[in-house]
Amino acid sequence: MYIQKAVSYLREEKIILYPTDTIWGIGGDATSEKAAEKIFRLKRRKTNQSFIILVDSIQMLKRYVFEIPPMVNKLLEIPYPTTIIYPKSRCLAPNILGEDGSIGIRLIRHKFCNDLIREFGKPIISTSANISGEKSPVEFRDIRRKIQAGVDYIIPLYEWVGNKVPSRIIRITKSGEIETLRH
Repeated sequence: MYIQKAVSYLREEKIILYPTDTIWGIGGDATSEKAAEKIFRLKRRKTNQSFIILVDSIQMLKRYVFEIPPMVNKLLEIPYPTTIIYPKSRCLAPNILGEDGSIGIRLIRHKFCNDLIREFGKPIISTSANISGEKSPVEFRDIRRKIQAGVDYIIPLYEWVGNKVPSRIIRITKSGEIETLRH
């Protein structure tokens, strides 16, 4: 029930507040510049800062990046939340990309998020449910009222508690090397 309602908002380029595998997030259609703009405004985030996106499968990931180096396949098998920054992407809203065209993508292993993304059929923007620069909310009660009021739909899973830690972040350099940015 929640998933179908959230998907209807996502298809209308609206934004949602939802639990992820790590913390509460603000989400929208990762292929929609309009949805990304709404999130930038709500978070008061500089538009030159990229977002990360969530995908539900390696097959979906392959539709949005040009290449998945063999060493990354091993990282994708690890069940710990890991965001990988790819040097180039395709078919995504240009305003969610880094200034160099890169994008952070996490293969999600959280049942609710997986079901949501699978039903939507496209990647979802995932950014912490806070004003830029403030502490990321781990539990729903930590989310400011301004953020709650600024989204179009809130997934009513208020008691959900994630990993309580942000994902590990790894970057694939243009030369194909792997850099760990956050453990």
